Amino acid sequence: MVIIAPSILSADFTRLGEEIQAVERAGAQWIHIDVMDGHFVPNITIGPVVVENIRKKTKLFLDCHLMIEHPEKYIEAFAHAGADLITIHRESVRDPKSVINHIKKAGCKAGIAINPEISFETIRSIIPLVDLVLIMSVHPGFSGQKFIPEVVPKIKEASEVIQKTHKQIYLQVDGGITAENAGIVKKNGADVLVAASFIFKSTSYETAIHQLKTSL
Repeated sequence: MVIIAPSILSADFTRLGEEIQAVERAGAQWIHIDVMDGHFVPNITIGPVVVENIRKKTKLFLDCHLMIEHPEKYIEAFAHAGADLITIHRESVRDPKSVINHIKKAGCKAGIAINPEISFETIRSIIPLVDLVLIMSVHPGFSGQKFIPEVVPKIKEASEVIQKTHKQIYLQVDGGITAENAGIVKKNGADVLVAASFIFKSTSYETAIHQLKTSL
């Protein structure tokens, strides 16, 4: 069954603990936490202190997506705050293998991400080393953007490479995910769907999550 990871980027931050508990009750398995520094992407969001407080509110798997420059400087802070998985962007590091090892030594699972315009070849050799591959289906920075369908072949290619490793490596897609496109994403191999606006702007979190899980 596909894993649904609501992104708190679209949650009501004045009642964040309640929002997280609400999506947990609605069937979410992970919580996706977008970390932005205003440099790698044109937005600033949250840091380890907020992750630490989220950890106190839920036992769900905390999926921290670092859209920041020099992510290696913050690995221990996010690991200590309670992250279960830390994903870095290939574009943000010179030596991704070293940072991946850094994440694992800190006690977390490690992920590698690429933006829509980045070639899949930049991560092909890295995939056997990680626990998750993240294909961005929007240009990161803000929620509410439309899904970029041109990334679908990249999702399929990532799935094929993952299958050849014979390891459990999650394939995550993030950006503009709705009930209308979740089916094609899943058909091409994605097993973790990140959704922000579609869930948190809906009238029923449970209905939204169910639609993502069951859409064909």
